[in-house]
Amino acid sequence: MMEGIATVVKNTGSLYLLSALPEWNLFPALLRGRVRLRDNDATNPVAVGDRVRFETDGEAASGHPASITGIEPRSNYVIRRSTNLSRQAHVIAANLDEAFVTVSLYFPEIKFPFLDRFLVTCEVYGVPVSIVLNKVDMYRDVDSAGIDAFNRIYRGAGYRVLETSARTGEGVDELREACRGKICLFAGESGVGKSSLVKAVDPLLSPKVGQISGAHLQGRHTTSYYEMYPLSCGGFAIDSPGLRGFGLVDLEKEEISKYFPEMLRVSQGCRFTPCTHTHEPLCAVRKAVESGEISAERYNSYLGMLEEDRKFR
Repeated sequence: MMEGIATVVKNTGSLYLLSALPEWNLFPALLRGRVRLRDNDATNPVAVGDRVRFETDGEAASGHPASITGIEPRSNYVIRRSTNLSRQAHVIAANLDEAFVTVSLYFPEIKFPFLDRFLVTCEVYGVPVSIVLNKVDMYRDVDSAGIDAFNRIYRGAGYRVLETSARTGEGVDELREACRGKICLFAGESGVGKSSLVKAVDPLLSPKVGQISGAHLQGRHTTSYYEMYPLSCGGFAIDSPGLRGFGLVDLEKEEISKYFPEMLRVSQGCRFTPCTHTHEPLCAVRKAVESGEISAERYNSYLGMLEEDRKFR
């Protein structure tokens, strides 16, 4: 009997691939039933990036599946709720050094509510996060003002924004350096170019790359599972399936504004505590929205999260 601790690098639904990072020596594993039943809130008790305890009758890399017997405590994780009204949640990845949420202003068109929900979730669960504005070569000449406006909103809120193009290589060196020596998650909606960026960061990799549907300019799902890849520059990248929705998990509506850094900075000036920043008189946040200090897009995302919270109650 051999026992040890390894990291989940791929989840195909029933079978897991493990490796004792930083070594890259993959072996398969199955989840014991009693471990599977331990977490009733998430559809997946084990996620890519989880450090798990395992045991096997032979060598770990012999090809015979090991048994996952337990999960080590997580330092952080990214979790989302299904976009329907169910209570089910899904852990996207765990134990991350950084998450790169990838967006594009067009092709497909950016959805600010999705981006802001992802950012709030990272703030809640302690995941350092940066924004990757991809495909800038496709719209820089026709809408440079849109890029500037995006940067004002999110850099102004306190987030790092990396402008990239997987096709031309713009910004890829900076992104590669940001990944060096880290376990990083690449996430975003379908078609924004996550897999293309992972491949641009390390051309030796071959994650699946998809195309945009011409009918609605929406991305087609190409990555089917969450999967970690070793980077030749050092570190590991987790590629994820395109997400079409991102519901918040375990967050009271009174807390939501605390995870908008720009709202938190000015909320001390509100007359009432607590303040929902929706109707109260002398609200510093609403005043900042009116003056343009806080963007209307971010504030509208916040109002949408309050409405979402009511739907789940």
